[in-house]
Amino acid sequence: MSKYRNVMQPVVSQYLIEQGLQPEYPDGKRFAICLTHDIDVLTMGVKHHLLNSGMSVIKGNLRNGVQHFLYALDKKKHPYWNFRQIMELEEKYGGKSSFYFLALKPGERDFNYDLEEVASEIRYIRDSGWEVGLHGGHGSYLSLDDLVQKKKMLESVLGKEIIGFRNHFLRFRTPDTWELLSKAGFKYDTTFGYADTVGFRNGMCHPFKPFDLITGKEIDLVEIPLVIMDCTLLGDYMRLDHERAWEITRRLIDTVEQCRGVITILWHNAYMQDDNLRFYERLLEYGYEKKAWMTSAENIFWWYDHNA
Repeated sequence: MSKYRNVMQPVVSQYLIEQGLQPEYPDGKRFAICLTHDIDVLTMGVKHHLLNSGMSVIKGNLRNGVQHFLYALDKKKHPYWNFRQIMELEEKYGGKSSFYFLALKPGERDFNYDLEEVASEIRYIRDSGWEVGLHGGHGSYLSLDDLVQKKKMLESVLGKEIIGFRNHFLRFRTPDTWELLSKAGFKYDTTFGYADTVGFRNGMCHPFKPFDLITGKEIDLVEIPLVIMDCTLLGDYMRLDHERAWEITRRLIDTVEQCRGVITILWHNAYMQDDNLRFYERLLEYGYEKKAWMTSAENIFWWYDHNA
């Protein structure tokens, strides 16, 4: 319940650096940018696209009408099925990332796709060296049974153990969610951040193991704090234009560099179009110029686990 509210400064990490903390990253990198994507939506639905197709034709925009008609016929042609394009863009700048998939069933809130529909893409992500993690449903953060069930669902499609987690809508309760994630077999979480603002929720820009004040024990889980979310900057929360959003993003990256820390970025697949896509590439380019280690949360975890 700290009254210190300058969330733009990682005061705890700054203190640790002042006390002699000197993290060492691979290849002599000074700091890390953790790249992540939540896969909430893959299609807008057949009726939606047919309606848009008809409206576009009526307005004389034949090209747009044809596009929406094709989306209705084959959802894999929808621009949100853009995993490979995202990976190609990141690879251009020497980066890798984590993709967090929902494991929802029809009838569950926000159900948009079945894992089997996207199984080949999930395995392609895995085989290419990027990470696949679980994006928990609305109630997952408080249900051990739900966490275990969804973890198994995704693992059965992926053919590999899942170690990473982020909850939908950043829903979280401390220390309960950390304890449940540990019991469910996850190695790390990267939910812990703000939805309504960018910044350092607990003054940290380094991974850490949470401490349960109730039990007086360290929790067997690594938290990789979330710092920047796309829809926080550019969506319905802060509502910034792209230049102001970039000023803040650049300042946060520079601050984390000074702390030799990790800045975690969440950029949804649905935000990989037009100006928002160019913004993400600008971020990658800046990280490349600063010689940051741009990598997945899984790689951040294994680095932390080896060096902690």
